[in-house]
Amino acid sequence: MIISSCQEEVNLPLGTLKGEIPVIEGVWTDNNFYNEVKVTLAKNYLDTSENVIIKDAMVSISTTDGSTVLPFRYYEESGSYRAQRSGAVGVIGESYQLNVQWEDYEFQSEGTLLPPPIVDSLTYKYEEERLFRDEGYYIKVYGKIPYEENNYYRIRVIENDTLKDRRSDYMLFDDTFGLRFFENGLELDYAFDAKDTVQLELYRMNKKPYDYFVQLVNLFYSDGGLFSPPPQNPETNIQDLNGNKEVLGYFSVMSVLREKVIIKPEED
Repeated sequence: MIISSCQEEVNLPLGTLKGEIPVIEGVWTDNNFYNEVKVTLAKNYLDTSENVIIKDAMVSISTTDGSTVLPFRYYEESGSYRAQRSGAVGVIGESYQLNVQWEDYEFQSEGTLLPPPIVDSLTYKYEEERLFRDEGYYIKVYGKIPYEENNYYRIRVIENDTLKDRRSDYMLFDDTFGLRFFENGLELDYAFDAKDTVQLELYRMNKKPYDYFVQLVNLFYSDGGLFSPPPQNPETNIQDLNGNKEVLGYFSVMSVLREKVIIKPEED
């Protein structure tokens, strides 16, 4: 008896854009370096063309009580909108509102600038090759997270001026499994070399933008296979005030801690 089988390729229909859909990516922190708003047009999932940047939007960030309003303007060199007032930053404990007006639409989002956790030190130690780990210097972050609620964090790592931005480099964590591990030392999952300069950025976020990034990471790992859910856009925390225009993206108000360490050879 001969048993044979065949495979038939199945193409799942992906949604296509209906009209122009804006994508807003806004960041507002207590450090002016990070504060910007990008406004582009959405593309189809498999479209590899360059982003279309919207340069004529009216953008501002204000305190939710209206006591402070910061107009933004578009800067060609960064491809984004930045505050017209030099050095403008968020204040810990204050709540902020993003307003973007484009054509006949007005988009809005809000967030609170929460105080950061405590980082006591960065240490490093040379480790021999381990299971699933290369040999090299591994960094541990020691600190404390003293908050009982709103614990949503992201870590970014910059190695020798290069941001680690692969899908596996999106380090997100909350208090689902407790936060005492931070006191015992959080080891970064990278093997560094002697003389490397490593910068750590630790963000404390609000829940909705945190959920956005969790969904974004899930999208990165969706290969479209039989057991993967169909790709879909992360849920935005931005709304159209008139309620009739689709919008994508996120607005994240967050505090930032920056720490840097230069790895010296052990013989030094």
